[in-house]
Order: sequence, then structure tokens, then C-alpha cells
Amino acid sequence: MAPRKSEGDGEEKAKPVITASTRVTRSMGCRTRSETQKNGAKPSGSATKQVKLASPKKAKRKKPAIATGRAKKGKKEEEAVEEVEKEEEKEEAEVEDPTKPKIVIEHCKQCNAFKTRAIQVKEGLEGAVPGVTVTLNPEKPRRGCFEIRKEGGETFISLLEMKRPFAPMKALDMEEVIEEIINKIK
Repeated sequence: MAPRKSEGDGEEKAKPVITASTRVTRSMGCRTRSETQKNGAKPSGSATKQVKLASPKKAKRKKPAIATGRAKKGKKEEEAVEEVEKEEEKEEAEVEDPTKPKIVIEHCKQCNAFKTRAIQVKEGLEGAVPGVTVTLNPEKPRRGCFEIRKEGGETFISLLEMKRPFAPMKALDMEEVIEEIINKIK
């Protein structure tokens, strides 16, 4: 940056502008790069050290947990955990009864068409057969798979390794499939 000219006679030389970083290095007894290059001296390790000054920006204040809503969120999470535990206890009570039929529906997660049909079958079976337990994907599903089976036994429908557009699955009339499964269970 060029030095500023004074408004006086013009004979006076303008003083160089000194920034905060040059003030700090000079007060430490160090020279700036430009000063060392002018004198022809090699810069030493201590001469190149610079001290970082704190920025004049305001520091952000942390909001209390009550203002951010995090305190309430913790309570909601605790309530959700309690609900999940209650549901697990109910499921354990249902699992203990061996007379109730257990149906497993394995559906691929590649497309929502699988999920839609699986939920349709689940709701149909639970509504028609009292006490039936229907689980969706208890394990990681196979790709392109839509399978309905009794747990540890009979397979009602098995469509494996389907490619897009999943024609065999889309050709199924899900109402008839549900009725056939209900007849086989009873």
C-alpha cells in the first residue's frame, strides 16, 4: 500500500502505516520480512514467528438448554424409550404362546412396491385371523425378494431374484393371496 500524503507543505514524508501484526513483531524484538530483506539479512526462525491476535468479533453465547428446547427433548426421548420397552414386553408375552401362528414377510427394500404389498398383507392377516403375529423383515432381506412364510415351516409365496419392473409381484392379486393364506392358517 502506498504511503499517505500529508496535507501540509508536501515536504514532510508520510509515516508508513503500521498494522497490528507489525506492531506485535516489532515489540517482540523481531523484524518483519520486508525489513530483513532490505537489510540483506537472512530471516531467522524467531523472526518469522507471528502472534495471532483475538478477532474483534463478538463471541457467541451459548443458549441455555431450556431456551433451545433440548431439555424438553430429553424428556421426550425418555418417554419414547419407556413406550418401546412396554411394546417389547407385550411382544415377549405374545412370543411365549406357541399356539398362535407366526408369519414372516420378507420384502426387498429396493422399491416401495414391495413395502406396500407387505403392509397390505400384514394388515389383512392381522384383521382376519385373531392372535396371528406378522413380522416384516426380521433379518436383512434378500434383493428382489418377496416371500411370505410361516416361521420355521410352510412357504405361502416365494418370489426370488426379481428384476425391475417386478412383473411377477405386480401381477399378483393381493386380495386372493391374503384369502389363500388365511385358509391355510385356519
